[in-house]
Amino acid sequence: MTANRQAARPGVAFPKSLWAAVTAGGPTYRTLDGEAEADVVVVGGGLSGLAAALHLAEAGHNVAVIEAAEPGWGAAGRNNGQVIPTLPFHDPDDIVAREGEAGERFVGLLRNSAQHLFNTVSRLGIAAEAQQTGWLQPAHSDGRMRQVESRVEQWAKRGAPVELLTSDQVRQLTGSNAWFGGWLNRSGGHVNPLALTRGLAQAVTVARGRIYANSPAYGIRRDEDRWVVDTKGGRITARALILATNAYTGEFASLMGTPATHIRREILPVLSWQIATEPMPASVQQAVLPRRHALTDTHLDPHFMRWDARGRLVTGGALANPLSGAWNLKTHITRRLQRLFPDVFDDVRFDYVWNGRIAVTPDHFPRFHRLGPDAVGWTGCNGRGVALALSVGRELARAVTGTPDQDIALPFGPPTVVPYQSLAKAATPLAVAFLRWQDSREVA
Repeated sequence: MTANRQAARPGVAFPKSLWAAVTAGGPTYRTLDGEAEADVVVVGGGLSGLAAALHLAEAGHNVAVIEAAEPGWGAAGRNNGQVIPTLPFHDPDDIVAREGEAGERFVGLLRNSAQHLFNTVSRLGIAAEAQQTGWLQPAHSDGRMRQVESRVEQWAKRGAPVELLTSDQVRQLTGSNAWFGGWLNRSGGHVNPLALTRGLAQAVTVARGRIYANSPAYGIRRDEDRWVVDTKGGRITARALILATNAYTGEFASLMGTPATHIRREILPVLSWQIATEPMPASVQQAVLPRRHALTDTHLDPHFMRWDARGRLVTGGALANPLSGAWNLKTHITRRLQRLFPDVFDDVRFDYVWNGRIAVTPDHFPRFHRLGPDAVGWTGCNGRGVALALSVGRELARAVTGTPDQDIALPFGPPTVVPYQSLAKAATPLAVAFLRWQDSREVA
């Protein structure tokens, strides 16, 4: 199987993304056949798993990555590519109130996460179409603008490169009169996420780490003082385990009765839709986001967009009605763009529509766990996984190599369970409609 083919098991077929169409294929990685050993085994070849493996391999550890499909097949290669150094609904003071000293360390991780990503891309020479142009969050109402003011004050107090923006400044940066103001984090930006993921995978192998592709984990267990991961064709044992499967935990096998059970039961895997226009003329690119910022506004059902390297506007959104998803999304996004930019988008044509799963937690806060002796895992990117994942992966690697918890920038806690998870999954389209209703109301 070549690395640029989108592998999947029966019943897990996702539309081909823009990134899969424009990104050069990576190496072909072998499957795990027979017995293997490592110091650390990482389950999941997405951004956080590869970041953890890279940190370990560069430090001289014997590390192996077990990937069910291919690096970048899941959310790591299907997202919008925005590099956002914040959580969606939790500001610094809230995080510290929730998690104490560990929360303050985690705020520091968030503050530096985008810069860490761009530094990593530069250091490794990854051709990820990286543009550190800044991340812009416009406010869609007066009430949300007051939230933005508090948000900027909290991040500025902690040394983040942030700036409060007036409505005129937002209009100049976006080309739209739709927003009441906003804020800018200059460390953010955007990347081609599939190119980034494949570049990280290649860097892992250069550092003498191993990657086994098309090797779903069918079992994870503790055998005396070793972790054992069973695949269809083989088995690997290791001193330590990192579980980094996020929204795709249990997708290829149930893994019930394993540490992955905790990860699977505390998230709602939500389908996130992305869409890319045809390449736009220079006049349109100068009228909309002329400085090529990444943009995600303050709607609970957020308006988000960025330009790619070929002049396509890459945007997307949630769907209350997932039936005829591509057609519905095209209609929904066309109306949105015409509302935001009435003088620009008379007719909008799209080249690519695709989707993938993101891991959402009920309170939109990520989960970090000690899963057993020398075993850690995480889940709950909540749509902010690109910047977050690289920094989280580094910290997970430190956690299994002797760094005490008080020196790790992750607030470890016990696993939680989403009540009535099956019903909650079925109700996610209704949740989209509810969020849109909330967005229509003013926030005091």
